[in-house]
Amino acid sequence: MFEKERMMPVGNVCVRDVVTVSPGMTVEAAARRIAEHSVSTLVVVDNNRPVGIVTDRDLVVRVLAKGVAPSTEVRAVMSPNPVCITEDESLEAAMSRMGAYQLRHLVVINAAHEVVGIFALDDLLVLFREVRNAVGAMATLMHDAHHRQR
Repeated sequence: MFEKERMMPVGNVCVRDVVTVSPGMTVEAAARRIAEHSVSTLVVVDNNRPVGIVTDRDLVVRVLAKGVAPSTEVRAVMSPNPVCITEDESLEAAMSRMGAYQLRHLVVINAAHEVVGIFALDDLLVLFREVRNAVGAMATLMHDAHHRQR
């Protein structure tokens, strides 16, 4: 395995522009926030500390499909106690945690347990694509250099 200090920390890859809501916000306002910011996940915070998470799917399944009033507070439909990861933990730790809990998102926190980002499975896929492209470009350069030497 890799040395811990050589592993890329989640903080280098996560999205830092996190869209948050308070537990007392209405689900209607939360749905508007999802639409306005073109995101699928909102982190529910109290004093910038994560207390829950609510997704666009949660709003469909837990609110719309059940006929819950739009004036219902987010706290009634959120998933409480979101799984978090500190910004200095490795991508390996993030992947392990996502797999263990079967999650697509982790809330990224700092040492004071405040929200500083969100890490999504999609972020990992983008990183893998970038690495694949870089390796492909390097292979092409090496191949071309090899043929020029002949």
